[in-house]
Amino acid sequence: MSVHQKIKRVTTHVLHEMKLRNEKIAMLTAYDYSIARIIDQAEIDVILVGDSASNVMAGNESTLPITMDEMIYHAKSVVRGVQRALVVVDLPFGSYQGNSKEALTNAVRMMKETGGHAVKLEGGQEIIESVQRILSAGIPVMGHLGLTPQSIHKFGTYVVRAREDEEANKLIEDAHKLQEAGCFAIVLEKIPAKLAERVAKELRIPIIGIGAGIGVDGQVLVIHDMLGITQEFSPRFLRRYHNLSEEIKGSVKSYISDVKTKDFPNEKEQY
Repeated sequence: MSVHQKIKRVTTHVLHEMKLRNEKIAMLTAYDYSIARIIDQAEIDVILVGDSASNVMAGNESTLPITMDEMIYHAKSVVRGVQRALVVVDLPFGSYQGNSKEALTNAVRMMKETGGHAVKLEGGQEIIESVQRILSAGIPVMGHLGLTPQSIHKFGTYVVRAREDEEANKLIEDAHKLQEAGCFAIVLEKIPAKLAERVAKELRIPIIGIGAGIGVDGQVLVIHDMLGITQEFSPRFLRRYHNLSEEIKGSVKSYISDVKTKDFPNEKEQY
């Protein structure tokens, strides 16, 4: 029996131990009960209820429009389907920036109403006060540096971050600050692989990458992208494990055809 099969429930402590023994952490997003149940049974380590729900579930252009209420709805649905994975929930844009008291209120609400296990916040030094307040209430926090989609209007583009020394140095500094504040892990998005590897080596806490190379402690992808449900999004870091978009379309076309030709339902499919 492999080590990860013996784990009844993945916790922040388990992730820390995985880093220590150099076992990679596998993380995927989920936004509903059915998918969460399937990927939990497949023994995914971490499920992120991402604000990417704004894009893949609601059809928005960015992650900015999604609200606390909507994130709570998705997270509650996911938690009901999970028995093993650690469930991390994104705090949405506007729920923690600039006001640490509000950040704490929203984080507490998220934990109480969803049954999630941790929250994730984007940013470094500029949100450190919010991170500290949330941690002071005993709520585990995952950080997120590099390309931070909630700051899309500040950057103006989704290009690779931290290529220049100044931004790279700030990222390293921010990562250390998040660790010192008490974050249990950090996601690094779309940054040079060498920089990500350096952060993973310098920090004690697990570093999860998305478009950050192989030298980190784990990987995360958006499930709709990885399964090929979404087709318009094809960054270099995305590996498609399926082409569900075409499969679903094919199945629906067969169903339509069967209904139109009166092939469905047949004798055996009625009462």
